[in-house]
Amino acid sequence: MTHYELATQNDLIENPSPRCPCMVVLDTSSSMSGAPITQLNEGMQTFLQALNEDEVAACSVEVGVITAGSSVREELPFTSALNIDGCNSFSAGGMTPLGGAVNLALQKLEERKAEYKRAGVPYYQPWLVIISDGEPNDSWQAAAAQAKQLSSQNKLVSLVVGVEGANLATLGEFSNRPAVMLQGLKFNAFFEWLSASMSRVSQSASTTAKVDLPPMDGWASI
Repeated sequence: MTHYELATQNDLIENPSPRCPCMVVLDTSSSMSGAPITQLNEGMQTFLQALNEDEVAACSVEVGVITAGSSVREELPFTSALNIDGCNSFSAGGMTPLGGAVNLALQKLEERKAEYKRAGVPYYQPWLVIISDGEPNDSWQAAAAQAKQLSSQNKLVSLVVGVEGANLATLGEFSNRPAVMLQGLKFNAFFEWLSASMSRVSQSASTTAKVDLPPMDGWASI
């Protein structure tokens, strides 16, 4: 057993709070260079800090990060917000292997749910957040179909956000909800909204309740 696996297993024993896993898939392809990747990095730090400052969410929300750029990389394995000091900065480069990234994200979500079940820890509906300024250039259809099916069955909250230049029609295939366009580069506003949404879920009395997303004012081009 690796050090990480031992740490996450111990965390489930020491902290029996119901969990809400949130896997964030980030497009870090070369088209995100400059201001977009800078704002994205700042937004992620805002997200993690806001979760950590919420006592309930810090114990319940687990965050994982996978990037799709020069390669598909698991940047942050699922970790309780309480135990995340920060997140490494992402750099932009390469193409957009979004299909592979989402496939890995769904795999990691299933593995984490199995760990919850083995430990007897209840969990809320998992979240998959995808942010991209383009469209996949790998084999993405199977991963998209799986994500859409799970979200249609209320087994997954799949939230897809497009940055300027994104193909919303293609990105929308990853969810039963239409992809939403980010207004300008308002990553901070989006991640503040996301942290508030995660906090709201973590305070729910029922882990089986359907998740209703709050209004997306302030960051979405609607």
